[in-house]
Amino acid sequence: MTGSTVVLITGVSRGIGRGLVEAYLSRPNHIVIGSVRDKTTPYVQELESLPAAEGSRLLLIKIESTALGDPAEAIKDVEAAGIDHIDVVIANAGGTGGGAFQPLDTVSVDMMTQAFNVNALGPVVLYQAVYPLLQKSKTPKWISISSAVATIGNMETRQTHIVPAYGAAKAALNWVTVAAHSANKWLIAVAMHPGFVQTDLGNSAAKKIGLEKATTTTEECIDAITRFVDNATREKSSGKFVNVIDGTEIPW
Repeated sequence: MTGSTVVLITGVSRGIGRGLVEAYLSRPNHIVIGSVRDKTTPYVQELESLPAAEGSRLLLIKIESTALGDPAEAIKDVEAAGIDHIDVVIANAGGTGGGAFQPLDTVSVDMMTQAFNVNALGPVVLYQAVYPLLQKSKTPKWISISSAVATIGNMETRQTHIVPAYGAAKAALNWVTVAAHSANKWLIAVAMHPGFVQTDLGNSAAKKIGLEKATTTTEECIDAITRFVDNATREKSSGKFVNVIDGTEIPW
């Protein structure tokens, strides 16, 4: 894989994940590894037919975020395909736990557990699985796609308490991200708010708060993420919680 930039993105069937796959495939000499929950579904064929620049290709792997053994098995497939390092991991797969706007006084343990499994434990086992291949990169980067609703410092002013399961799980993901940064001086690790993006989930959330749709287009989000990843350094970026749309830091 000498000369190729290897990017692993989880949750690529639609939305931000799919947009990131398209963006990185459009760059020459990129190997894009994308995770899907089920490799037998129709969208897999759509992904496999996406255009790729010269020297670039897509490898799809199976990771169901609630199946905590999947990342380790998926990385075996990555290595079997001859890929010996990973330069960028974008932990994008996530979910609300089935009740994003269920208030704290009524949110169920099942909703909280599901949200934690997908948004926090899933990335932990992914991190453990990709760790050896990140170590082999010259400039390894771990990007956690978090959310502004994970903020604790701005919870009261931003009223983010309205999404307890999702917010608490993403806050746990932020902790994991800073732990990865703190423990590995060779790694660039960033927690990123991608904007209030016009995905199915984003537009559904927008309607809940009285908006017609979310405020950030998918194109704006993808451009901002890829630009940030390109320019991220250990000194200026790592260990931070960043709003990728405007470049500001978000209080933990």
